[in-house]
Amino acid sequence: MDESSDDSLSHDVFVTEFPKQGFGIVDYLQGRVHFALLDQMKLMSKSGMSQVQIKEAMMIKITEIIDSFEPEKESKSL
Repeated sequence: MDESSDDSLSHDVFVTEFPKQGFGIVDYLQGRVHFALLDQMKLMSKSGMSQVQIKEAMMIKITEIIDSFEPEKESKSL
């Protein structure tokens, strides 16, 4: 993926890093998801979306991710 320098600067504004030290793997992954969702909501809000629009858009995407998850296929590829 090719990114312009403007995109890199916006990443610095919107991407929160989750600390790696002192967390078990489950807590670490949950923390990363939590921060990613908050970062996405912040960006969507700054772009002018209402809280209702943000919730609807994110629920659709999260539902798609969960519905497409197939544990049997995932465990075989690891």
